[in-house]
Amino acid sequence: MKTRAVRLYGANDLRLEEFDLPKIKDDEILAKVVTNSICMSDYKAVQQGAAHKRVPKDVDKKPVMLGHEFCGEIVEVGAKWRDKFEAGMKFTIQPALNYKGSLDSPGYSYQYIGGNATYVIIPQEVMELDALLPYYGDGYFLGSLAEPVSCVVGTYHAMYHTTNGSYVHHMGIVEGGNMAILAGVGPMGLAAIDYAINNPDRRAGRIVVTDIDQARLDRAAELYTVAHAKKNGIELTYLNAKDCTDPVTTLKDLTGGVGYHDVLVMAPVKALVEQADAILARDGCLNFFAGPERTDFSASMNFYNVHYASTHIVGTSGGNTDDIRESLTLMEQGLLNPAGLVTHIGGISAVAETVYNLPKIPGAKKLIYTHLDFPLVALTDLAEKGKENPVFAELATLVAKHGGLWNAEAETYLLTHCTERIKE
Repeated sequence: MKTRAVRLYGANDLRLEEFDLPKIKDDEILAKVVTNSICMSDYKAVQQGAAHKRVPKDVDKKPVMLGHEFCGEIVEVGAKWRDKFEAGMKFTIQPALNYKGSLDSPGYSYQYIGGNATYVIIPQEVMELDALLPYYGDGYFLGSLAEPVSCVVGTYHAMYHTTNGSYVHHMGIVEGGNMAILAGVGPMGLAAIDYAINNPDRRAGRIVVTDIDQARLDRAAELYTVAHAKKNGIELTYLNAKDCTDPVTTLKDLTGGVGYHDVLVMAPVKALVEQADAILARDGCLNFFAGPERTDFSASMNFYNVHYASTHIVGTSGGNTDDIRESLTLMEQGLLNPAGLVTHIGGISAVAETVYNLPKIPGAKKLIYTHLDFPLVALTDLAEKGKENPVFAELATLVAKHGGLWNAEAETYLLTHCTERIKE
């Protein structure tokens, strides 16, 4: 079986190549990838190459397939797994395997499995860990978004609080409490807002989302409205911190001086981390979600409050298999709709340049259709592109039909009609 894949050979060395996959073993599965969502973690891996904790030291000799947020169909099942999986089954995976303590992960560490490919071989450890997950939702793209959504789900589950005079830790956010999501309208911030206001199990009473980009704040407010949050019992506020003379005071005033029981920091910025610390309520939990590139990244924390106000900090960098199952279930039930995360679509030939330049490209998630060849295009540019290409014109119509969001109807049309390379 031939595959086309974007492979990492070292720092800033991505190559789109076609080559033969080996015949699968009895404990492996051959699969077709349809969609892959590009992650900032991809950018970090490409920047660091072999210095990255998940990238093999000999990546220059044994290149790895890039991409870990993917969805597709099973093509062939090895004998060991035929009682559990079958050809034609739609799937996604939990890439954070932690297999026998290893950091190896699809999309970073393996020669024959990664999301930016047409066909992959799923190794036995994925199935052994029950990390190959059936997907029953509409469209493939939502299956690709299940992994980033699971990272947010894991964040909410990792928060913890204590009872005064007791050593018992209570996991999860404070029901009916105050929550702040700082730098909260990037891709993962949007997912955090979606989960915060729509998950049925536990919700904050007040959520304040901050950023310094008014356009992104406005888009977030259109996707996740104040009115909808209110229907779910949540007072939702979007705040441009750039407009505040003293953001800490403004944020605390919104809580009547109480502060925030749960604070998510969605960007690795020293001043932002210190701002988060300053707005914590008693027993407040700060989650440093955003992974920094610098190994020496640090920020100050008020240890007086650690001692006397029981403030504390956690960090999460991904979800586990239960988190991704929860993500899939909530999406299949229509409670979560992460479609708002998708701002660009592209074909496999667009991957390398997109990853190289990811921090410079505005918007949120860049969704790749691995069997297609067309340049990265923003959803907002489809109509303009459609003046020269009828495929883009129809996609613009279908996106507009769904409130400006990427959707399964548009995906089906794209997969059916984008049969020839669309030139840059």
